[in-house]
Amino acid sequence: MEQVIAQASVLSQHLWWQHGVIYQIYPRSFQDSNDDGVGDLPGIISRLDYLQWLGVDCVWLSPVFSSPMADFGYDISDYQGIHPLFGTMDDFDELLKEVHNRGMKLLLDLVPNHTSDQHPWFLESKSSRDNPKRDWYIWHDGKNDGGLPNNWLSVFGGHAWEWDDTTQQYYYHAFLKEQPDLNWRNPEVQEAMMNVMRFWLDKGIDGFRVDVMWHMIKDAQLRDNPPFPGSTYDANDLIYDHYTPVYSTDQPEVHDIVRMMRAVTDEYDERVLIGEIYLPIHKLVTYYGQDNKGAHLPFNFQLLTLPWDAPQIAMAIDEYEGALPENGWPNWVLGNHDKPRISSRVGRAQAKVAALMLLTLRGTPTIYYGDEIGMRDVPIPMNEIVDPQGLNMPDLNVSRDPSRTPMQWSSDINAGFSGHKPWLRLPINSGRVNVDRQKDNEYSKLSFYRKLIRLRKEHAALNIGDYRPIYADQQLISYIREWGDEQFLIILNLSHRPAYFKPRQESFTGTILLGTEVERIGMIAEDIITLGGDEGLLIQLSNTK
Repeated sequence: MEQVIAQASVLSQHLWWQHGVIYQIYPRSFQDSNDDGVGDLPGIISRLDYLQWLGVDCVWLSPVFSSPMADFGYDISDYQGIHPLFGTMDDFDELLKEVHNRGMKLLLDLVPNHTSDQHPWFLESKSSRDNPKRDWYIWHDGKNDGGLPNNWLSVFGGHAWEWDDTTQQYYYHAFLKEQPDLNWRNPEVQEAMMNVMRFWLDKGIDGFRVDVMWHMIKDAQLRDNPPFPGSTYDANDLIYDHYTPVYSTDQPEVHDIVRMMRAVTDEYDERVLIGEIYLPIHKLVTYYGQDNKGAHLPFNFQLLTLPWDAPQIAMAIDEYEGALPENGWPNWVLGNHDKPRISSRVGRAQAKVAALMLLTLRGTPTIYYGDEIGMRDVPIPMNEIVDPQGLNMPDLNVSRDPSRTPMQWSSDINAGFSGHKPWLRLPINSGRVNVDRQKDNEYSKLSFYRKLIRLRKEHAALNIGDYRPIYADQQLISYIREWGDEQFLIILNLSHRPAYFKPRQESFTGTILLGTEVERIGMIAEDIITLGGDEGLLIQLSNTK
């Protein structure tokens, strides 16, 4: 009892987003309530009891705002409206209330870098060169020879400049031509977006995940991006990744904008600002801002982007821990709506090891819907691809559709997601890989996630405790989480072969609280600890030497 009281006391000194678990929902794919084949807000409400049962603390929604859906909601035409596909504002208000009634939090996706080309702001901006909102977007005459302003490319392929016949200038779009970039150097744009934030914060949401935060400011001189080091690509090469976006992203002035967003967030109690940032660790941590007045959590995507290799991941974990600013809170992500699912990247067995890593590393973890039941990328026939990234670059196999397929709830028609043909197809095994089949199966991935989340909540060492690396080799990663008198040793075998844990300087004795193999639970682990391939162990230590 004293331990429980002490833990409650220390947790009260941390904000909810420091010890909580975030769960990302892609609304189109979570639950359809009106049988149109697309998920919606009432559908999400109907599944909140499941999320509470799982143990998550916070729900993060990908965009549900008004949109022409050129990029499935990331092209917003009204930042203060709900798309009818998802429901109404009353539905949103009900969702927010029901989330809070269950003791959970709700985050929204904020997309401030660009709008839809149907947004009233852009329609005004493109109407004439002297329109008051002309400078709300990035317009340019181009070069003297009539060429494009520079060599910047769209993330979705092709040039990032689109010609407008009406005003005889180009406008810049980092993504689709239907997603013109806002000019964040304009104070009026800044104020308009701060007011968007206040609109939703006034409603009572608990924070934002900010889309492509590192894109928001561009080089004022519009200098050309250099080719990727060592590349031999010529000027006709129109693939984004073949150039280094040193001038179109991550400009020094972006930190002033992030600080401004943080100041608005701080006008409200216990709200959180999360930034989507795909940058190396040494650049990523700068988004915490001077005096930690930037993003609370600049998303750390190391586990999403690195090869699943023990030495590389162990080094990245330690580099990240060492690079964090004082009082900067870490975070970890295994999956999201833009990347292949963890079970597809590392395999079904290793996905369990990855979950153990995600939920025992120091910092806030984010779970992508369906990963807790082992959902894999679904092969989408080429004639069914709807993702604009995949459609624009069909030969590169970069469609994001496979990782956005409907949640697999049951063995019913369409996996219990909808009574109508879903907007994306389900896998052929959804009848046996689903929530209902796994919920009462102690050997299932879902049961593993739930037990792991519960242990994380029960032990302060596992959610806000210190991190200490122990040992890593070509197969293993191991570390200790500790708080007060509690110590937990986590050993992860990232290979398919048996491995042996025997650090030179220390020996450990403890009880296995959880393992990827259920049969190991309750066993004593000591001296040389043997692990099978694809095995991970969470050990409560009784002594160290």
